Amino acid sequence: MYEYPGSDFLADCPARLAIEIIADKWAVVVLFALSRQPCRHGELVGLIGGISRKVLTQTLRRLQGYGLVDRHAGDGKVVYVLTDLGRTLVKPIAALTEWAHVHGGGVVDFQESQADC
Repeated sequence: MYEYPGSDFLADCPARLAIEIIADKWAVVVLFALSRQPCRHGELVGLIGGISRKVLTQTLRRLQGYGLVDRHAGDGKVVYVLTDLGRTLVKPIAALTEWAHVHGGGVVDFQESQADC
């Protein structure tokens, strides 16, 4: 089969898994929040803002299922931490954040120009 640029995003390819993970807006935010320090559920709700407890629980479970987040229970407290694998996503998330800082205004400007048409 001929390989061409972008073929990594076609069927049965590892790049699709990465896109699946980061396409969930809350997953990226939770991973970034946990990159700062381990947190309890309530701390994450307050730190992130705009996420319901239910959606946070679903997101944490999904991230646990990918092996990106661990749940540690002890002393009557449950704390969520990034795994070694989860920490490998911190740098790509930081790159996306930087892109948003640099180019986000351009996206908004374009959207506003289209709304005027």
